[in-house]
Amino acid sequence: MTNDVPQRSASPSLAGFTVAITAARRAEEFETLLARRGARVRSAAAIAIVPLHDDVTLRTVTEELIADPPDVLIATTGIGFRGWIEAADGWGLAEDLLTALGRARVISRGPKPTGALRAAGLREEWSPESESSAELLAMLTPDDVRGRRVAVQLHGATDDWDPNPGFLDGLGDLGAQVIGVPVYRWKTPDDRCALDTLITDIAGGGVDAVTFTSAPAVASVLIRAGELGLADPLRYALTERVVVYCVGPVTAAPLDRIGVPSVAPDRMRLGALARLVADDLPQRRPDLVVGGHTLGVRAAAAVVDGEERDVSATGLALLKALAARPGEVLSREALLDYLPAGGDDPHAVEVAIGRLRTALGAREIIATVVKRGYRLAV
Repeated sequence: MTNDVPQRSASPSLAGFTVAITAARRAEEFETLLARRGARVRSAAAIAIVPLHDDVTLRTVTEELIADPPDVLIATTGIGFRGWIEAADGWGLAEDLLTALGRARVISRGPKPTGALRAAGLREEWSPESESSAELLAMLTPDDVRGRRVAVQLHGATDDWDPNPGFLDGLGDLGAQVIGVPVYRWKTPDDRCALDTLITDIAGGGVDAVTFTSAPAVASVLIRAGELGLADPLRYALTERVVVYCVGPVTAAPLDRIGVPSVAPDRMRLGALARLVADDLPQRRPDLVVGGHTLGVRAAAAVVDGEERDVSATGLALLKALAARPGEVLSREALLDYLPAGGDDPHAVEVAIGRLRTALGAREIIATVVKRGYRLAV
């Protein structure tokens, strides 16, 4: 028994796929993980973290907690808690702060803050499996916090966005005296050109997938898209055309709130996220078997038998139109709409199809139907 498609050497699983990265930290490492799997990577930091080592508010809160230690400490992020201790160390207050926090009941939101707590010599009493503030709040009772001073290490909030809507209010409703510790804030990068270009490409369907490794990055992209007048196109693209991958449910929360679906790995780690993209994306955008070849039609590339082909933007637009209706005949008149010059000369379509066939390196992929038009030879 023989296969219809001849055996060919294995190709990278993400060959031809364009994946957008929005990470500010470890972006180069993540880009390498995806590029090794054959992906085209577009990278632009969506946020710039601004440490608050010199922030008057943070120092004031720190001194208040040293003078009057909290009954409960809730650590929400690893980078945030470490930044707090580093800032206190710069003020000569780290030892006093850790002594004060060591008297408190310590709760961690997940593995990363747990690691930061333990590195500082503190031991967490409990941490939610989901790494979500919602589960953490659900597990606390009035007996745990009523009338008690609860210090919450905040992370990433701005005037435009709250990463954990309702969390602080929920603690207050349980009777806690909440003390917010604003360890760091984020902002859009000073040079927004790269981010703006990436948002425009995503909104236009110019990438196959976009990855997020923090909730502030998601919020930054959504807020900036609104400033660019691209809020609706971006939301449509993320819902219908571009696969969204988030490192975990906390990161995905801003997308959940506006109805944008996303996919997350079982483990909230960068390597796990890269493996998920490599395994999942080709299944969501499978190759077609056409004219005895495998054909992958990507957002910004065409792949024939596992190899990327140098196809022009016009050729790719025609190929996408044909691939949207595999096997269906599209008339020359219908295909004219995909040519940049427009016009009403069907001969222009014939020329463009000829060039596309040459670029694909397999003319038999596109069949001519006499007096009717063209179709993929599925």
